[in-house]
Amino acid sequence: MSSTQPAPPARRKDPDRRERIARAAIEVVAERGVEKLTHRSVAAAAGVPLGSTTYYFATLDDLLASALRQAAEDDVEHMRQWAAGLESGHDLAQALTDLVLHYLGPARAQTAVEHQLYIAALHKPALRQVSQEWDTWLAELFASYTDEATGRALSVLFCGWQLQGIVRESVPSRDEIEMTFRRMLQPGAKT
Repeated sequence: MSSTQPAPPARRKDPDRRERIARAAIEVVAERGVEKLTHRSVAAAAGVPLGSTTYYFATLDDLLASALRQAAEDDVEHMRQWAAGLESGHDLAQALTDLVLHYLGPARAQTAVEHQLYIAALHKPALRQVSQEWDTWLAELFASYTDEATGRALSVLFCGWQLQGIVRESVPSRDEIEMTFRRMLQPGAKT
């Protein structure tokens, strides 16, 4: 008889754990705000041991930066799908207005948490690089329909409407939003 014990079962790999934790951090920020984010609350939301959150993210700033990056990646993917769906000869001012209204309507909760994470960069330098990358990507996307300066201005206007829209009592009107995009696009738009 052999005295060797069977090998312990192989430890199950969890390749998506880091992303799950980042997404859980977004959920916690949505429910409680940036200032109430803790490793413990994120671990509970992700359904992972507390040690997993500190293993992947040594500090809360690391965790917030990962949450912001995940939110930015999700938003960039949504924007790519939006851009791919634009038809030739589209009315860019109308398309941008529809997009703003989507972010302030069906995607309002997502918009609010994304802005909470983005604005946290004011006090958390670890978030600034991700915020700036997100800004750059958005400006480049809009510039692909106009020019570099107009793309940058459209991204600022687009984000401004979202920010104002989530703090207002009521959503801005379609006409109010569209008029500002039309004014911005009058000189040199490639619509």
